[in-house]
Amino acid sequence: MWFLFVCLYIVLAVAFTQAYKVVTKTSKSDGTLTVLLELIAGTSVLIFAPFFSFSFPTDWKVYALLAVACVFYGISDRINTTVRSGVEASTFSIIKQLSTVFMILAGLLFFKEPFVWKKIIGAILILFSNIFIFYKRGSQKLDKYVILGIISNLVYSIALFLDVNISDNFNLAFYVATTLLMPCIFITIFEKVKWENIKKEFKNGNKKAIFTTSLCWGSMIVVQLRAYQLGEATSVAPLCALTVIGNVIVGYLFLKERDNLWKKLFAAILILISVFLIKG
Repeated sequence: MWFLFVCLYIVLAVAFTQAYKVVTKTSKSDGTLTVLLELIAGTSVLIFAPFFSFSFPTDWKVYALLAVACVFYGISDRINTTVRSGVEASTFSIIKQLSTVFMILAGLLFFKEPFVWKKIIGAILILFSNIFIFYKRGSQKLDKYVILGIISNLVYSIALFLDVNISDNFNLAFYVATTLLMPCIFITIFEKVKWENIKKEFKNGNKKAIFTTSLCWGSMIVVQLRAYQLGEATSVAPLCALTVIGNVIVGYLFLKERDNLWKKLFAAILILISVFLIKG
């Protein structure tokens, strides 16, 4: 059963990444677009609630940690919309793997986890794959979208560490909805997004891509978490990493992302190897 959920995750994650890129092409406001997508994703995912047990924690500290984590999720989601608008979908999926590097470093520095050479080599391979993708001979300047992507993954890693194992305390669909709707509220307040702006963003945007992105967003989180609940991380994680290669291929076929194709494929294969090392 866990393998079925992994397959669903790969399909949904690739569709999500590709559709998100399409949506950004017609967007007038990154902040408003993020709110719109999170709003639809968070509400639609509640349809899965009856399929999971209705359990909720009694310890207030769990809710407090979740709330703080959602602040960081919100920051990451908001930055990611800008990054997605400036880089190819296939490239974004490669940048996204940097969160694994940050989590390994945090584990070593703050949680005193044992130093494992396989994990370190895996992290180095992920770093190298990103450098390989963005390195241009004769230029030492980093693109602003790459810098924002690095910041976003750092923030996302902080959220993950705060949020670790919290999902087990909740109805899974309700938990996923919370991690989408709370960031949606935070972004709305911080960027002063008005309902009129949201309606205008939807009206002027690519509606098919908006719904595809939103519906895939919530669903892919549910099936990924379910895969981890039913299977072993050492089996689930490497297979989930296939989304990187999937995004390179689908981006090439449908979004005409044909620049540096062999570099992207090489980087994707390195990332896949690194995940096997890290989870091995």
